[in-house]
Amino acid sequence: MKFIKKITLIAILALLFIGCTKAPITGRSQLIMMNPQEEMKLGYASAKQILSKEKISTDRKKNAMVKRVGQKIAKVTEREYKTNFKWEFFVIENAKQANAFCLPGGKVFVYTGLFKYVANDDELAAVIGHEIGHALARHGAERMSRGQLAQASGQVLNAVMIGQGSPQNTAMVMQAFGVGTQLGVMLPHSRDQELEADHIGIVLAAKAGYRASAALTFWDKFAKSGETPPEYLSTHPAPKNRIIKIREIIKKKRLR
Repeated sequence: MKFIKKITLIAILALLFIGCTKAPITGRSQLIMMNPQEEMKLGYASAKQILSKEKISTDRKKNAMVKRVGQKIAKVTEREYKTNFKWEFFVIENAKQANAFCLPGGKVFVYTGLFKYVANDDELAAVIGHEIGHALARHGAERMSRGQLAQASGQVLNAVMIGQGSPQNTAMVMQAFGVGTQLGVMLPHSRDQELEADHIGIVLAAKAGYRASAALTFWDKFAKSGETPPEYLSTHPAPKNRIIKIREIIKKKRLR
């Protein structure tokens, strides 16, 4: 038994060593125990499931806006962070959901409900930049790795690593990526990841030529909507606190 515990400890320490990486732009240390290629495969599988169940909007104006803004930000990630994602942008017809997400591999989804808070390309860039920031920083893989470490169980992670994801594994992956098993339900990342995605997203949007300050006007409208719960009931930062952090980042980075 002692020998098994010793081997287990050595294995965990090896994974910690192998999995240490840093988030882009912020430089935050991360523990990620998943191969990027396998992570993208899981992202593609999740996107396929979403597309089979959600209604895709036929609104030409909204679709054109999302693709226009998304492609400009995607080019920044390709040019400066060497992503090899297969970018695609979709608008989901759901007026009740004011949200968006990006899966590993570059599949970006925006709900039509978000557009009641988006006045222009700059504000949309703040949102899409944020969601691409999650994917660029590999937040889903990080959350899965933390979960596996906390549970001291490698079954799902092992299946992911060898590319044998079951429906149960796919559900876990989608939760880690911020997409509920009941499609249309958005699950929050940790507060640290949310604020980091804000930071990365603002920089990406600015590099793509959009006004970083538009993130402030977007979140101000969202804060006044009352759609988000109090911060102590959510892992998302409260919009007002988020605005303070974003303003600090804009000032520190000297963005406009």
